[in-house]
Amino acid sequence: MLAVLAGASGALAHAPFDNAIAILIPLIAAFGLLSIARSTAAAGLLGVALGTGYFGATLTWILEPFQVDAATTGWMAPFALVLLSVGLGLFWGAALAFARWAGARAWVLALALTGTEMLRAYVLTGFPWATPPQALVGGLAGQVLAWGGPHGTMLLLMGAAALAWTMSRQWAKAALIVALAMLLDVIPLPMSDSPLTDKTVRLVQPNAPQHEKWDPARIPVFIDRQIEYTADGAVPDLVVWPETALPYLLEHAQPAFDVIADAARGAPVVLGIQRSEAGRYFNSLVVLDATGQVAQTYDKHHLVPFGEYMPLPGLFRSLGIQSLADRVDGGYTAGPGPLLLDMGPLGSALPLICYEAVFAHGVGATSERPDFLMQLTNDAWFGMRSGPQQHLAQAQMRAIEQGLPLIRSANTGISAVIDPKGRITAALALNEAGYVDAQLPAPGAPTLYSQTGDLPWVLFVLLGLIGAVLHRARTRRAQAIDAPAPEA
Repeated sequence: MLAVLAGASGALAHAPFDNAIAILIPLIAAFGLLSIARSTAAAGLLGVALGTGYFGATLTWILEPFQVDAATTGWMAPFALVLLSVGLGLFWGAALAFARWAGARAWVLALALTGTEMLRAYVLTGFPWATPPQALVGGLAGQVLAWGGPHGTMLLLMGAAALAWTMSRQWAKAALIVALAMLLDVIPLPMSDSPLTDKTVRLVQPNAPQHEKWDPARIPVFIDRQIEYTADGAVPDLVVWPETALPYLLEHAQPAFDVIADAARGAPVVLGIQRSEAGRYFNSLVVLDATGQVAQTYDKHHLVPFGEYMPLPGLFRSLGIQSLADRVDGGYTAGPGPLLLDMGPLGSALPLICYEAVFAHGVGATSERPDFLMQLTNDAWFGMRSGPQQHLAQAQMRAIEQGLPLIRSANTGISAVIDPKGRITAALALNEAGYVDAQLPAPGAPTLYSQTGDLPWVLFVLLGLIGAVLHRARTRRAQAIDAPAPEA
């Protein structure tokens, strides 16, 4: 129970609480649990308990999507939270079990937990939400993401936690480490003006609650609202609507595009829309030119398991298990992959639809560097508190890692312009309808992480873990040699 509580305390580091120093509690606790585990199995179980507490308390927003159609999917909500939390907790359990098996050394646990967080970003298409470095985006410590990305930053956090644990009996030194960590957390980023381009972007936020978004009686209200916001005030250089901003399939949307182009008065418009092709459905975005014609299209390629597609559909449906993906005739089809959009005078943009901004390695996957990142999302699925706020924090991470500005239009919020340091320069509040005009920040210099990606950290952790295995083997051989021979 104490392990679960120690893990749950880590949720205080994330939105809506944002007490970043709290992220050290479960990480320090991991070293404490390793020290008391009497066996590999015991260490694994303690790690699962710690991770389950951490993810269960941090990811409570996962209940929200199942309440949109509560009569059909509401019963799944508690099971989804428990299964997801325990499933992610298994990664932490594996880290503690390996560290105990390899000799219960602090450095092994630091590498192992960093390694399992890496795996969490890739296994079963990945789910790196609530990675501990996510807690750091609001302070000076978050700038480490620019050189280490999420995994290098995770390793640094584990090092700080290991130091605090090993010095726990030397209270003055341990207190100094914690004080320095708190200082890095509370020191705000220097607020000197970010270099800005002379281009203005308009982010449109219609605030369509998910349970009303597809209601035929409410659809005209939300479309008219977005058109009104597009037509208001001075003409910007770019207008961005959110994910699935129109309730039509692309092939039937041209009349709406004509009206939108008139409202935009010559400005290009980017908006989210669904499209179909040969019986397959895609979650897409399009760029409309000044005449309302589709100039460019991007199909989301990193889909949400159970939300946008059903993995192993035959198995789950034979068990009577439905998914949120069933609302779209079996779910969406993944697009071909990342691409850059030519946004004319604004430069090139890397488009991200919703969940794709969660993956650091996906944002850096194009051969050419874009001038800015552009996210369209519908966070109405995530509720009105922690989900949208945590999603925004991950967008801030991507901006820091790549040294690029990021603009995001979110249906119910939080729409924002983020500079290359991860600072929010303009935003619309959650659950607010409106639009915001802001100058597009200039791209920063390429960061170390944007040039190297995850590979150096993967190799470092992998070599370290191989070293731990070899050290254990040598130790066991030495013990076997030194053991007294049995009496004849």
